[in-house]
Amino acid sequence: MKATSWQDRVLRGFDLAAERYDRSARLQRSVAWRLAELSRREGIPDGLWVDLGAGTGHLAKALEKLHPGRNVQRIDGSEAMLRGHPDDAEVLHWDLTTGLPIWSEAPTLLASSFCLHWLPEPQRVLQQWIQRLPPAGLLAVALPVKGCFPQWHESARRCGVRCSALPFPSSDDLLNAIPSQQLRVMRRVSYTVTSPSLPTLLKPLRRVGAGTSPQSPLPLRDWRRLQQGWSDRRSDGQLRLTWVIQLLLIRG
Repeated sequence: MKATSWQDRVLRGFDLAAERYDRSARLQRSVAWRLAELSRREGIPDGLWVDLGAGTGHLAKALEKLHPGRNVQRIDGSEAMLRGHPDDAEVLHWDLTTGLPIWSEAPTLLASSFCLHWLPEPQRVLQQWIQRLPPAGLLAVALPVKGCFPQWHESARRCGVRCSALPFPSSDDLLNAIPSQQLRVMRRVSYTVTSPSLPTLLKPLRRVGAGTSPQSPLPLRDWRRLQQGWSDRRSDGQLRLTWVIQLLLIRG
């Protein structure tokens, strides 16, 4: 198989997951709505609104639902994801690893959910997004951060196997990229999911295209060791896995 870059593999994973994405993306949908509601409370100026890394459009749909009559431009590097949007939606196929597009007007809202951590050097990208805001414009971002999947990391340590979970950016690094006077909202929220086995616990990651990792896959024997030595189980034997999500609202 021809070698591809990490970003190529990420986009290929999302292309392959496009048709089944919405059936497994309950967490992503919940976070998108929470970010959209926070953005509405903060206040978004009229103008061009953009969903960066829109996927199948959870965030754009939430924003449009909360602001009737408003259209949100949806941008993503996966053509397959964009094909699932309504025919009347404004979509743009764009590789965000190359930076932002040039618009005829500066967007008054740049919104992004579950995208930034897939881009190279998220801290630098966040700074670039902030710089593209006009005065009073709003940047709304949600992403998983370091601290995600503590049960996975602890179980791997206890079992003596390598943790193959995707590494996430730290909240501290992201906050260092934001001028303090521009930061309006900063929240960290946790979501815990449960399942009777490790394969089914991690299955939603693969089904939404998020199973891609820069690390090599674990051998089957190590997965079995993790299953047997999982560090966090409910009384009924269900395994727990916790996401840690950072939500940020930043003014231009």
